[in-house]
Amino acid sequence: MKKLGLGTKVFIGFVLGIVLGFIFKEDILVIQPIGDIFLTLIQMIVVPLIFFSITSGIFSIGDVQKLKRIGTKILLYYILTTFLAGGIGLVVANLFQPGSGVDLSDLDAASGEYETTEIPSFSETILGMFPTNPVQALAEGNLMQIIMFAVFLGISIVLIGNKSDTLKKFFEEGTEVMYKLTGIIMEFSPTGVAALMASTVGEYGFKIFGALGKFILVDYIGMIVVIVVLYLFMLKFIAKIPLTRFFRSIGKIWVVTASTTSSSGSLPVTISVTAQDYKVKDDLARFTLPVGATMNMNGAVVYYSAAVIFVSQIYGIQMPITQQLLVIFMTTLISVGSPGIPGGGIVMTIMLLTTLGLPMEVVGMIAGIYRILDMGHTSLNVTGDVVSTLCIARGENMIEDENKSPDLKLKKELN
Repeated sequence: MKKLGLGTKVFIGFVLGIVLGFIFKEDILVIQPIGDIFLTLIQMIVVPLIFFSITSGIFSIGDVQKLKRIGTKILLYYILTTFLAGGIGLVVANLFQPGSGVDLSDLDAASGEYETTEIPSFSETILGMFPTNPVQALAEGNLMQIIMFAVFLGISIVLIGNKSDTLKKFFEEGTEVMYKLTGIIMEFSPTGVAALMASTVGEYGFKIFGALGKFILVDYIGMIVVIVVLYLFMLKFIAKIPLTRFFRSIGKIWVVTASTTSSSGSLPVTISVTAQDYKVKDDLARFTLPVGATMNMNGAVVYYSAAVIFVSQIYGIQMPITQQLLVIFMTTLISVGSPGIPGGGIVMTIMLLTTLGLPMEVVGMIAGIYRILDMGHTSLNVTGDVVSTLCIARGENMIEDENKSPDLKLKKELN
C-alpha cells in the first residue's frame, strides 16, 4: 500500500466505501463521524489556502495587463459555460420529462423539512461579492469576498514593486505552509472518502430508484451531455489536450468531489492534478481554480433547469419558452452566488422556485436524496473549472513543456 499513489489509495477507499455501504446498510452509519472529521479538516484549510494561493498566484503572474487579460477570460469562460450548461439541462429535461407520471403521494410520504428564503436581486448579488470587512469575510468563510480581497491585495503587491518583497515572502511562505498542511490532511483522505461513501450508500441504498429515480437519471444524463457536447469540444479545439490523457487524470479529482460534494473542499486535489498531470503553470492554477470553485457551477445549473421542469410537470404547469429562457438567465445568476459547499443547492432551489411562482413541496423530497445528486454536480462543477483553466493556459502559453518537471510544491506534499 505504501507504494501506491494517493490517487490510487483514494479510489480504493471510494470503492471500498460503496461495497461496505451495500453490505452493512444503515449499520455502517456508525463510521460516519470519521467522514465528518475529514470534511471538517478540509473546511479548516479552505479559507487560508484560497487566501494565500490566490494572492501569491496573482503577484507571481506579475504583469498587470496579463492579469487583466486572464481575469477577463476566466470570467467569460465561467459565465458562458454556465449559461450553455443551463440550456443543455433544459433541453434534456424537456426531452425526458422527469416529472411525468410521478405520483404526488409518493413524494409527500418522503418529504423532509426546508426553510423558505428570498432570492437576492442582481445588484445585491454583485454587492455581496465585495467585503466591507475582509477580516469578517475570513472569519465567516465567505469565499467570494475572500477572493475579491485577495485579488485586490495581489494586484496592489504587484503595483508597488520591490517595496513589497517582505510581503511577497510572507505570502509565498504562507502558501508553502498551507500546501504542507494540505498534504498532511490529504494523507487521511482514503479513509475519509471510504467513510463518506459507505455512509451515503448505507443511508440511501436502493431508495434512489423510487419516485425520484427518473429525476436523478435525467439530472445525470444532462451532466453527461455537458461533458460530451461542451467540454469535449473545448478540450479538443481550444485546450488541445488529448482526451485520453484528460480522462485518465480527471478521475483522481472525481473520487474526491463525489465523496466530499464540495468544490472548495476538493481544491487541494484539483490544483495538484491540474498543475502536475496537465502541466498548467502553478500560478495560473492557484488563481483560476479557487475562483471557479466559488462561482463556476455548471453541474448546479443543469440541476436547477431540470428541477424547474420536474416541478412544473408534476403539477401540470405549462412553462412557455420565454419563461424557460428566463430560467437559464436566473440559474446562471444564482449559480454565481451558490456556495461551493455540500447542500448549498437546496437553498438555491427554493429561491428559484419561489421567484418563478412554482410549488415548493417537492423540495423536501429532493433534499432527502440531494447528496446523491450533489455527487455529480460537484464533479461537473470542478471539471468545468479544470477545462476552462486548460483553455486559458493554452491561449496564454502557460502549459509547461511535457519534458520538463515543473516546480509543484502542492503535488510534492500530496505525494
